[in-house]
Amino acid sequence: MLLRTHLAIMVLAIALFVGAVDAQLLFIFVALIATLLPDIDTGFSTIGKHKGFRFFQFFVRHRGIIHSFTFCIAISIVLAFFWPSVSFGFFLGYGLHLFVDSFTPEGIMPFWPYKKKSSWHFKTGSLVETSLFLIFILLDILIVVWKFF
Repeated sequence: MLLRTHLAIMVLAIALFVGAVDAQLLFIFVALIATLLPDIDTGFSTIGKHKGFRFFQFFVRHRGIIHSFTFCIAISIVLAFFWPSVSFGFFLGYGLHLFVDSFTPEGIMPFWPYKKKSSWHFKTGSLVETSLFLIFILLDILIVVWKFF
């Protein structure tokens, strides 16, 4: 999926969960950053284009270990021990990115190193994805207006 679709979905998730956390600004920041992170394994993504992340791309392949719930859960557990207020935002942002990518034909290996892929038919950049993006933008607007005004 495209970055805009990931962000539209993440904004809705943030709006739904922000009232349940103590450090709300930190939660929002971490969740938004975490939704970008799985794509550091490709030079074609917004975040993967940056030279600081190029070294990751030599060691991992796109949609490999970094695009797995194994990695997401492991990092979330480490964060829970050392920085608990960041852990949920990270898990939500990263996990939703993976969940959404599992609907693309390329899919993900959700429980790496187990090689079974989870995939479906929503081609990146297609009319279906654009429709999903627009639906989530509408839902974002509705939930933000409902919750905050």
